[in-house]
Amino acid sequence: MADIQIDDGIIKILALDIQDPNAAAVLAAYPQARWAEITRRAIKIGLGYLKGGEQG
Repeated sequence: MADIQIDDGIIKILALDIQDPNAAAVLAAYPQARWAEITRRAIKIGLGYLKGGEQG
């Protein structure tokens, strides 16, 4: 499990492993220097998509 903390509206994720060959292939198509930014954006979009899910 990843160590996930929320501090003053900032999500901090340490040691996150995502076992998804398709997602890895998409990310690998970009230069490694952009991986952190792309992953950050993907997580932000994904969490935005889940908004309201805690009520369902």
